[in-house]
Amino acid sequence: MERTLNKTDIDEATANMNINGGVEDMYGEDMGSQDQPITPWTVSVASGHVLMRDPRHNKGIAFTDTERDAHYLRGLLPPATFSQDLQEKRFMHMIRQYDVPLHKYISMMDLQERNERLFYKILIDHVEELLPIVYTPVVGEACQKYSNIYRRPQGLYITLKEKGRILEVLKNWPERSVQVIVVTDGERILGLGDLGCQGMGIPVGKLALYTALGGVRPSACLPITIDVGTNNKKLLEDEFYIGLRHNRATGKEYAELLDEFMTAVKQNYGEKILIQFEDFANHNAFDLLTKYRASHLVFNDDIQGTASVVLSGLVASLKLIGGTLADQTFLFLGAGEAGTGIAELIALEMSKQTNDPVEQCRKRVWLVDSKGLIVESRKDSLQHFKQPWAHDHEPVRELLDAVNAIKPTVLIGTSGVGRQFTKEVVEAMSSFNEKPVILALSNPTSQSECTAEEAYTWSEGRAIFASGSPFDPVEYNGKVFTPGQANNAYIFPGFGLGIIMSGTIRVHDDLLLAASEALASQVTEENFDNGLIYPPFTNIRKISAHIAAKVAEKAYELGLASRLPRPRDLFKFAESCMYNPVYRNYL
Repeated sequence: MERTLNKTDIDEATANMNINGGVEDMYGEDMGSQDQPITPWTVSVASGHVLMRDPRHNKGIAFTDTERDAHYLRGLLPPATFSQDLQEKRFMHMIRQYDVPLHKYISMMDLQERNERLFYKILIDHVEELLPIVYTPVVGEACQKYSNIYRRPQGLYITLKEKGRILEVLKNWPERSVQVIVVTDGERILGLGDLGCQGMGIPVGKLALYTALGGVRPSACLPITIDVGTNNKKLLEDEFYIGLRHNRATGKEYAELLDEFMTAVKQNYGEKILIQFEDFANHNAFDLLTKYRASHLVFNDDIQGTASVVLSGLVASLKLIGGTLADQTFLFLGAGEAGTGIAELIALEMSKQTNDPVEQCRKRVWLVDSKGLIVESRKDSLQHFKQPWAHDHEPVRELLDAVNAIKPTVLIGTSGVGRQFTKEVVEAMSSFNEKPVILALSNPTSQSECTAEEAYTWSEGRAIFASGSPFDPVEYNGKVFTPGQANNAYIFPGFGLGIIMSGTIRVHDDLLLAASEALASQVTEENFDNGLIYPPFTNIRKISAHIAAKVAEKAYELGLASRLPRPRDLFKFAESCMYNPVYRNYL
């Protein structure tokens, strides 16, 4: 059943509008990050069985007796009435009894599909415990097994079958005021390779964090998987595989599908739709970002988000190792989209601080790929995105030899290959650095270049360590070390909120630098005392608001922001825009 709103309802909805952007519709949906005003006369309220099956508005047994009478729920629920806090306590009691992390992931996804507000409240309140479940590392296993655990479609699947009809497919999505899309083609999921259609777990997980950590409304988020096939033979032979059963389309066929997609998205959602590319293979990731960054609001989290969060950690680490960014020497294991993206942002920040040309700053940064140190003599055979990092040096094949030759102060792993930071490598770093900075960034945990315990033990407790996936605290010689996590979730939710709330129309590198500086400023003396170069996730919503404010401030400064007039206090405005998952009254 549905109840049409009367004049009193309409007046109340209109009164809920806030000139600063904080708006709630009649369902209690936060609309603070939405530009367009609501039209209350078009709103209707679902009742009865329909209301209980709608995850955005369902409250389960938290519906009060009055609400049960008003919305035809009497008899459809057990007689008990729980508060949202008690529902949260009950769910956490249940999920903590699971021993298998994937079972926890499935339980969380089931909750998201039946009670959206409870899902986000639980994720926000228990972010440090649940972030590894809904994001890395467990989401990696979920993607590997996605066909087997698939229950209900989340997001849109766009395939080669829809070529010529992508705009029509986008219009099938029920939400009209979408503000951010996370899209993947599944070719390079974390460090796990080509998972084809099963990569959908990544956009779904990323957007859950856009809401939980950055406060972007759930209804403004759209996960999309573009399925052009897979080269994963195991998946193609799996009778339960849910994607297209042929090898990946490439070349002109692939480019035309992506071009139609980008055009259709802009046509359907407008100029200010943020499109986040996620887990595309190197050969497509750089080309797509280069091709569309001038015409669309695009952001590649693997290239730009990773770079921003790592740069933040490096800026913060200077408090522990001393000196400036330009005083450091950086060595990367891995020269793909993450490695070269981080390297370029480091060089840009160095250039900004010293006023030296970027080309000169790049000479402080060295990269090792599968063929060894990237040097000038290899330049003609290198992919275009590696060429700026080919410096004058004799060829070096092995990482250990490169470490001994370059003598870096900072060692960064983005290879996607586990256990490459061996005991010999860490000991070498420790031999010429009092406090070697070692960042083992590859995901998931199994692909990390070394563990936290190895880094601390082999460096005799002197390493400043952070990883891509979480590690437990380590005790060494009576001291407990808490490893940091260089997690993109620090950056992209707040970055996206800043883009949305300011109406920014293009992503500029200076916005990424602003996000890095904002995150680094949130590391406290207490964090430094524990060897941390990132703040704890417990305060992530406030951290995201700070990042959003700084990103928006830089966007206004560069003339990229279209929301006018500019709010007087961008931090308070960011907080006012954030989605609040607390239940609303339906009376």
